[in-house]
Amino acid sequence: MRRTGLGLGLAAAALTVMPVAAMAHPGHMELAGFPQGLGHPFGGLDHLLAIVAVGLWAAQLGGRALWALPLSFVGAMVLGGLAGMAGLSLPSVEIGILGSVLVLGGLVAFQARLPLVASATITALLAVFHGYAHGAEMPAAASPLAYGLGFVVATALLHAVGIGAIMAIRAGFKSAAGQMAVRGTGALVGFGGLALALLG
Repeated sequence: MRRTGLGLGLAAAALTVMPVAAMAHPGHMELAGFPQGLGHPFGGLDHLLAIVAVGLWAAQLGGRALWALPLSFVGAMVLGGLAGMAGLSLPSVEIGILGSVLVLGGLVAFQARLPLVASATITALLAVFHGYAHGAEMPAAASPLAYGLGFVVATALLHAVGIGAIMAIRAGFKSAAGQMAVRGTGALVGFGGLALALLG
């Protein structure tokens, strides 16, 4: 089951990357902005922590959450990205991003086992802030489609990192110790968000 879950996460990331490889051939769409979009989620610790934490929580919940939470995050992030690209107003974006790190870290640390719909809804709501920030910071010369595809690919890969981390922790520790290690990882994410809030 654990190997299957890891395989699903990696397969989802691979499927996300495949269209990029296809577009790299001559005659396809211009990829101006793709590298910037790909790098944007890696450019801020708040983005990194929150996105990886979604993967951690998805793997912790298991079952359908393994794909439902990452898909909810990516889908809502795309909507937020479109709003940011369009210049629409979204209040308290930075607070929302920092809050997402604290919330997701806490959910993992406390092993929150909410119904799937509630878990996916929370994930989606938090993703909107990240997507908006990505979209609002799109370079002027970038193709919106290429730039958006870049941050979608990066996000999928970071979700896979979170899922893979949980699988590795569970494989390397006995049951009780593994649960504590997973919860400790969530706590570290939450403390990272708190540190960012205090330093900001």
